[in-house]
Amino acid sequence: MPVIRSTKDAIAQAVYLRDRTREHLMTIYLNARNEMVWKKQSTFIGTLNTNLIHPREIFAEALKHNAASVILVHNHPSGDPELSQVDLEITKRIQESGKIMGIDVLDHIIITKTKVSLKKKFFLY
Repeated sequence: MPVIRSTKDAIAQAVYLRDRTREHLMTIYLNARNEMVWKKQSTFIGTLNTNLIHPREIFAEALKHNAASVILVHNHPSGDPELSQVDLEITKRIQESGKIMGIDVLDHIIITKTKVSLKKKFFLY
């Protein structure tokens, strides 16, 4: 099982997303030692500029695979690495849901030619 120690490690699992023409969200599921126990390639597939994400599907898989934490990774087909208000709201909702369930959201990364980590930008608490 690969160990995810950094944002760079998570990006290596999801680099394929940058060339997608629709938004895709990939979820990496980790155990308490940050070993990847499951990776769902396309948790959600959206349109050119939006992705309808619901915490229920993310955490159903987390429970199924006994994950202690998750990392979310999605692309912006436009190539614009900037965070949208929707990105921030969805991340907050998923993080709050995870806290209730005892499953940490370690990061949410946006992949274009540039990579943006919400953790590194201090949007995750």
